[in-house]
Amino acid sequence: MMAASRPNPDCPVCRAPAALPFMSVETRDYWCCGTCQARFLDPGQRPARADEQAHYRHHENDPDDPGYRRFLSKLADPLLERLKPGRLSGLDYGCGPGPALAAMLAEAGHRMTLYDPFFHAAPAALERTYDFITCTEAAEHFHHPANEFDRLGNLLRPGGWLALMTCFQTDDDAFATWHYRRDPTHVVFYRAATLTAIAAERGWTCEIPVKDVALMRKPAANRRMRE
Repeated sequence: MMAASRPNPDCPVCRAPAALPFMSVETRDYWCCGTCQARFLDPGQRPARADEQAHYRHHENDPDDPGYRRFLSKLADPLLERLKPGRLSGLDYGCGPGPALAAMLAEAGHRMTLYDPFFHAAPAALERTYDFITCTEAAEHFHHPANEFDRLGNLLRPGGWLALMTCFQTDDDAFATWHYRRDPTHVVFYRAATLTAIAAERGWTCEIPVKDVALMRKPAANRRMRE
């Protein structure tokens, strides 16, 4: 049971006040947002930065691994179908130590920039804007997701795409034994409805082409002017 005296935190995804107690598993406490439906780890139990980085070094994300490329194609294929023809500018945000997705999109003819706070911490990458941004298997690590999505929106050009992949949380009964929850660096869990809410709050559209993938689009400049 979660401690009754603990104050209910605000949702880190949509900033709604007073999330609801959700579940305690072993020594970890989780909350549920009644507004965006996100589930998240208690803010006081998030891992330290050094522990996160040590854990990430065990990830095996080989850009030349055919199996890993097939996994990433769940996002790459529908994104490429929606991008305009030509050599567009893209940012792989949270690319990790093996930026396979960036390599795939570069092979498709686009100019890719890398950013990762642990492995490609290049401040200059965050001083430009982009036609599209990819964020694969990274959003579940965000300690302050609302701030991160605000940043991503500022990095997107009008009409640009934010392509996100994360394992959707769908079954509360299976949450305690879910492999995704067991990763100690996963601190927030999204439903399709959560990602739709993130987009709607910012005036973006949101498509779910396949499970675990969301394609959000920032309005074009001329549309904003008409509104």
